[in-house]
Amino acid sequence: MSARAQYDAVVVGAGPNGLAASIALARAGRGVLLLEAAPRIGGAVATEELTLPGFRHDVFSSVYPAGAASPVFARMPLDEHGLRWIQPELPMAHPLPDGAAALLSRDLDATVASLDALAPGDGARWRELAQPYLDRFDALRATMLGSFPPVAGGARLLAGLGLEGTLEFTRLLFASAESLGGELFGSDGSKAWLFGSALHGDVPVGGAGSAISGLYLALLGHAVGWPSPEGGAGRLAQALGGYFAALGGETRTGARVTAVDSAAGRVSGVTLHDGIRVGAPIVILDTTPHALVALAGAALPAQYVRKLVRFRYGQPTLKLDWALDAPIPWEAPDVRRAGTVHVGGTAPEIRTALLEVEAGRLPARPFLLLGQQSLADPTRAPAGKHTAWAYTHVPAGVGVDAAVAAAEAQIERFAPGFGDAILARHVLAPPQLEDRNANLVGGDVGGGSYALDQLVFRPLPSLSPYRTPLPGLYLGSASTFPGGAVHGVPGDAAARAALMDAKLRRIPRPPLPRGLTRRMRGLG
Repeated sequence: MSARAQYDAVVVGAGPNGLAASIALARAGRGVLLLEAAPRIGGAVATEELTLPGFRHDVFSSVYPAGAASPVFARMPLDEHGLRWIQPELPMAHPLPDGAAALLSRDLDATVASLDALAPGDGARWRELAQPYLDRFDALRATMLGSFPPVAGGARLLAGLGLEGTLEFTRLLFASAESLGGELFGSDGSKAWLFGSALHGDVPVGGAGSAISGLYLALLGHAVGWPSPEGGAGRLAQALGGYFAALGGETRTGARVTAVDSAAGRVSGVTLHDGIRVGAPIVILDTTPHALVALAGAALPAQYVRKLVRFRYGQPTLKLDWALDAPIPWEAPDVRRAGTVHVGGTAPEIRTALLEVEAGRLPARPFLLLGQQSLADPTRAPAGKHTAWAYTHVPAGVGVDAAVAAAEAQIERFAPGFGDAILARHVLAPPQLEDRNANLVGGDVGGGSYALDQLVFRPLPSLSPYRTPLPGLYLGSASTFPGGAVHGVPGDAAARAALMDAKLRRIPRPPLPRGLTRRMRGLG
């Protein structure tokens, strides 16, 4: 790249949202430069040999129900660029202390039978709640995985549910997983099954908004499963990058942006760490709100900046990866068929663990989100060997060795002999997660807290959270609606807002930089 280059658009950050934004712009015929500070694209979608040669571990995220449901990814020929979804036999299992397990199956009948086995009627009540949403899943998907405001999908969903269903859905938006579990289930095991799905976010099970989070994730399990890319999460990033390149887009890694430039009251481009300035009338940031302030705060109104800096992040996370000599020997046989395992025991045990973390103490029996993708995808490990990983929220400043010991003891409780199968482990404490990916602030893997106000209004109340007050500058990260998980919706929404504004303002398109194909001019 020359000392000064000109593009139609620059996207900063090559995570899934940055890639989705770049693809949307390139498909519209724009000349796009995608800049990534890391040596590779993908952001928190990456696969590496973290432990031993031949063991492929997903460094950050791993399981993508929202990716499988994503309307953004559905518009892309990602299969032509190497993406293949692998579905485990069961999306999720929740082992219980008595050797039983509560299961989430893509088959609603099988899930109902699993819950009914814990307490008669639990499964039937789950069916009664879930079926209306599954019958209207396209509208639900458009509501939960659409840009803000989710008017069209929401209107279709509510029209299908009718007045009584609309009132129930509205109630669920503000309900806690604890209250919903108490209404639905007679068994603590069934309640724990719901709690586990709710705890993929950072809202406590007694917090407003946690009910809809748990319900939605379980519904995704029925509708699309909880799959992972064959060969590792990095295959999804490679497929997105390959498609962007096929559209004529240009990517530069190892390129840290130090400032967003502006002139005459609008964006004019960005400046890189090496002093190179890149001109563009559109800049989209796949960053946190605080990074937006750091890059462009001087050109933004003070009131907007004050609102951005109040954006709150979620709890610190500890990430563990293991190379295993054998599959995890779960006591409950059905758990050996699941791609994701929620390890936490009964509902009261989960509540206790959450209260301990909230009080700043390390729980003796932490709640874990665990993945065992190698069961369904043998490309993850050498023949006969396996991989596994686990996330757990930890108090700030926790001793890493103690947290690792508590996590492994909790798994051993439900899978005697687990420790004997460990060949090697890799640990990422919260500061190391942020060191590897600046968007994981303090070890928050969700792009910001999902407390009810930030669940809906991300990163701040606005009819278009992707636009900023500086014309030409947009935010398209997990810190905007509909938030985290890997689905590309925020990046795509930011790009669409930029294209709409460019059309309305009739922004003159600068000449394409040398090296981009003429073919790009005809794309649309």
